[in-house]
Amino acid sequence: MEQYQTWILEKLQELTAIDSPTGFTGRVTDYLVEEYQKMGYEPVRTYKGGILIDLGGTEKEAVLTASHVDTLGAVTAEIKENGRLKLSPVGALCASTLETENCRIYTRFGEVYEGTCQLVNASSHVNGEFSQTVRTYQNIEIVLDENVRSGEDVRKLGIDNGDYVCFDPVTKITKSGYIKSRFLDDKLSAAVLMGYAKFLKDTKRTPKRKVYQYFTVFEEIGHGASASVPEDVTDVISVDMGCVGEGISCTEKEVSICAKDSGGPYHYDLTTELIKTAREHEISYAVDVYPFYTSDVEATLKSGYDIRHALIGPGVYASHGYERSHINGMMNTFRLLSAYLGTEEQD
Repeated sequence: MEQYQTWILEKLQELTAIDSPTGFTGRVTDYLVEEYQKMGYEPVRTYKGGILIDLGGTEKEAVLTASHVDTLGAVTAEIKENGRLKLSPVGALCASTLETENCRIYTRFGEVYEGTCQLVNASSHVNGEFSQTVRTYQNIEIVLDENVRSGEDVRKLGIDNGDYVCFDPVTKITKSGYIKSRFLDDKLSAAVLMGYAKFLKDTKRTPKRKVYQYFTVFEEIGHGASASVPEDVTDVISVDMGCVGEGISCTEKEVSICAKDSGGPYHYDLTTELIKTAREHEISYAVDVYPFYTSDVEATLKSGYDIRHALIGPGVYASHGYERSHINGMMNTFRLLSAYLGTEEQD
């Protein structure tokens, strides 16, 4: 399976290069449809905008693996009279992580403009309170890379309130195997799912159980997988980022198996099955409790679906900021999915 490592990394870089904050995901789902059609699948677009793929399998009780391709971002909340833009966050995007980041502003009519997020009055040689100022959405702004001096100048460009502001992912893979980028949550796991789908086609295998993949587009605001779950699904595994930090045993190199998060404990039996699979196949893993976290599958449960639920994913540090994982964590997640779902050779 190691031959899929390079392919998954390539898909990750392609995914992170596509701006897709929640509510602005059409381009990334178009990409997924095209990629899955190339592999020989028949992806279905839900009314809500997600992508559902049937990978095959013979057993009646199906399992759905879900990752989200919507990311954090912002929209223009106010065009200031000095030509700067005030932001409103999309999802839990912390203002303090945005300072000096380059961005793109997408208008509703096809124009795309570049800019930089800065503290208001950002020159430390002019602003004596620069170092002491707490960074909030009230005192950061977008400085457009256009010759604008007023709100009227900005509006003439076609920029309006509600236009999406998308920040550079700055994706980098180091020689030591670390993966650094914004939006590894959850495009890293989305690339892992793509790798599993390719593995099935390349090896002419089908899962022993019927398997669906579901790419959701509203996870960052809490209702990504609340709809469109096929009727034959009895288990849903959210494949999202695993937490790394103080009090957490996982590092960037393991696949994290979540026992409990802010929404409560995950299904005991399904979680135990995943742990046993990792142990039996000598996959490096960690079991953790996430103190401030919710996943797609909790939205599924709250919508009334009668399912077992679990959460796994590669360890990711500095979540909702400039995030870091490792190729080992990525591949351990790939191996756990492949081992748990099982495959059969086709005739």
